[in-house]
Amino acid sequence: MQAVVLDRFGGIEELHLRSIAVPQVGDHDVLIEVQAAGVGSWDATEREGGYDGVFGVASAFPYVLGWDGAGVVAQVGDAVQDFVPGDRVYAASTPVPRGGFYARFAVVPEAHVSPVPAGLPIEEAGALAWDAVTAQSGVDLLNPAEGSTVIVFGASGGIGHLALQFARLRGARTIAVASGHDGIELSRELGADLAFDGRVDDIEAAVRNFAPDGADAALITAGGAGALAALRGVKPSGRVAVPHGVRLDPAVDDARVQYYDGDRRQAALRRVSEAVESGALRLHLAHRFDLDQVREAHRMLAGHHLGKIVLRI
Repeated sequence: MQAVVLDRFGGIEELHLRSIAVPQVGDHDVLIEVQAAGVGSWDATEREGGYDGVFGVASAFPYVLGWDGAGVVAQVGDAVQDFVPGDRVYAASTPVPRGGFYARFAVVPEAHVSPVPAGLPIEEAGALAWDAVTAQSGVDLLNPAEGSTVIVFGASGGIGHLALQFARLRGARTIAVASGHDGIELSRELGADLAFDGRVDDIEAAVRNFAPDGADAALITAGGAGALAALRGVKPSGRVAVPHGVRLDPAVDDARVQYYDGDRRQAALRRVSEAVESGALRLHLAHRFDLDQVREAHRMLAGHHLGKIVLRI
């Protein structure tokens, strides 16, 4: 099969398109003929070796990136019950140990596969899974009450723009700390009660002007000085959720901060699908690239963009 592979970790120039073997299908696996693969913000870190060994599995080359994707079921393992060849599915996988979605075929445990939401284009489905379950899990952890105030820091990014929508589903008032005028506009389109540019505006002052006693909760999707300013905007009794992989200042010692992983089980994916099908959740695609344009996709990762990037396989 054709796949984008790494023969060693490094820069964009290490991404190569060539033929490799189709992954083996175990009893509980689903082999997906991939039509679209998400390009996540974490892919660049992984490409450079930032996740080498962190999952308790030695990295093996050729290494195929890609944590989420969508396509058609090509084959199922003997113990698989919920899927048959021909089903349209999307999934949240991990590139180790058997390879990710930057390929013509990807193998994923049945437990992390779900039918594509009705009416959702396959390219959007391919970029949806991991960002959506990470956003959903973060909002679940915060558990905002109706009418409470939630800061989403990084609200125009892949996880953030979805978290903004999940918080609104809970009836929360949302403060979107976005990037750029286009990020502000996207946040407003998605229903943010307050949206501003965290790189330009005084974050703490803007939050306090909207919520004088401080916000009730915050979801932080990126590090840096802005993240610390957002933390200061949360009331002492508030809660702060940070996905694992987001690096806050090592000096931060705040009992309100809780790190978490996205829940990618089928039940969580079904909740995502229900939100999409009801019209309450939409994915914003920054750009679509063909598989042989993967280097261009990773260059875009390094710059300003909104939402998610997708590869057409």
